Amino acid sequence: MADQHELRDKGLRLTPQRELVLQAVRELEHATPEEVAEKVRQTHPGINLSTVYRNLETLENVGLVQHSHLGHGGVRYHASTEEIHAHLVCESCGVIIEVPIEATASFTRALIDDYGFHTDIAHLAIAGRCESCFSKP
Repeated sequence: MADQHELRDKGLRLTPQRELVLQAVRELEHATPEEVAEKVRQTHPGINLSTVYRNLETLENVGLVQHSHLGHGGVRYHASTEEIHAHLVCESCGVIIEVPIEATASFTRALIDDYGFHTDIAHLAIAGRCESCFSKP
């Protein structure tokens, strides 16, 4: 289960649902709310999707989880970490690769310098093909 002190330290009342949702997000890594609900229902079948959505929103508001737009479909949630990272998503196999934010530094600097645009690169993904898929004929 999620660390009870971690939830309390964020000012949250500890509920079984909240703890289950956080644990599912941590285990699944980059999951849709539906995938989180499915994982939680494996042990607690009575939890509905609206409960999962509410808890994801609460957990995101206090910084324990964050969402990203990783291409087609809805948002995906993952546990917050100290290290901010960008996401690379393979359009062929769907693999998600986390890269340190420093790997995007020249790109984000060019957007600032050339267009005056400041990105939230950790919030979205860069689509392409992973090395394995790219090397296939």
